[in-house]
Amino acid sequence: MRRKTSLVLLALAVFFAALSPLLRWYAFPRLAKIPANQYQDMVLEARDATLIDYTDGMKEKKVPKVTIVQTLKGNVEASEKIEKTAGKDVVVWDGLSYVVGPDGKMVSKIPERYIFDAHTQDPVHATGESVDGDPVKRVGIEFKWPFLTEKRDYQYFDAQARTSAPIHYKGTQNFRGVDVYYFEQTIPWTKVSFPKTMPVQGITPASLAKTGTTRWYTTVRKFWVEPLTGAPVYGEELHKEELRGGTLLGGRDKVTVFAGDVKMREDYIRHTVDLVKSNRTLVLLMTSYLPWGFLSLGLLLLALSLWLEARSRRPAPTKAEEPERVTA
Repeated sequence: MRRKTSLVLLALAVFFAALSPLLRWYAFPRLAKIPANQYQDMVLEARDATLIDYTDGMKEKKVPKVTIVQTLKGNVEASEKIEKTAGKDVVVWDGLSYVVGPDGKMVSKIPERYIFDAHTQDPVHATGESVDGDPVKRVGIEFKWPFLTEKRDYQYFDAQARTSAPIHYKGTQNFRGVDVYYFEQTIPWTKVSFPKTMPVQGITPASLAKTGTTRWYTTVRKFWVEPLTGAPVYGEELHKEELRGGTLLGGRDKVTVFAGDVKMREDYIRHTVDLVKSNRTLVLLMTSYLPWGFLSLGLLLLALSLWLEARSRRPAPTKAEEPERVTA
């Protein structure tokens, strides 16, 4: 009976020991993915910012606040269509960056379509990949880092410049109780396109091009990323845009269109941190808790199996070894 029990325990030990690496290295990369129907929004603010006033001689003015609303909406129909030819799980995010001034009026709005691998977050190039209606071919990541983010530099796509540049790992920090990796990217002054939708009726990118005036942009982009989920818990940009040259500026060399330190609003910071903490637990379950638990259980069952096997092989005591009975 002990022999049979030890064999059963040995089989269970082998099963759990084999399950441990399978769960970590096979199941997790296939199960961890971004849902195709995910929707998220975020509000950022730049306080004491500089903003151009198109109605007052295109002068730059100090304003108390500029608000940026970013939305990302999963397009399930588009993702399913792309998956048929891509042969992988694909997520399509239809994004919109909507900027409003202190009076609530629109300053700019930039739509995007971001197509990426649901598991690795690598870009997937397909029809519809675009920024503000212009076709693009992304290299690297945007919005989200991969699961199990590493302590290294990544290529990060800049929607304004329509190009990718390194975003550098700068160290590990603790942000509101969460260990995060801090990344930073600097985009030097770069000539960029005018938005297709302008805040003043009648002004279009084509009409601006005729004046010879050009739009330039620079930013220092900062992200604090929770490495297990690859989700930024906080972001900030030191952002500046200028108009340069041409007849539109009335003899001026340049005018600031927008300048400010763009930060996530406090209520969205709290919501994001809470959400990331919850998702972090799920990732830890797949990458650490269960694999190590199964391995420990396998070793325990193996030890118990060997102990029972050793007991079953112990010879029974002979008559000569039995103690003599004492009679009265």
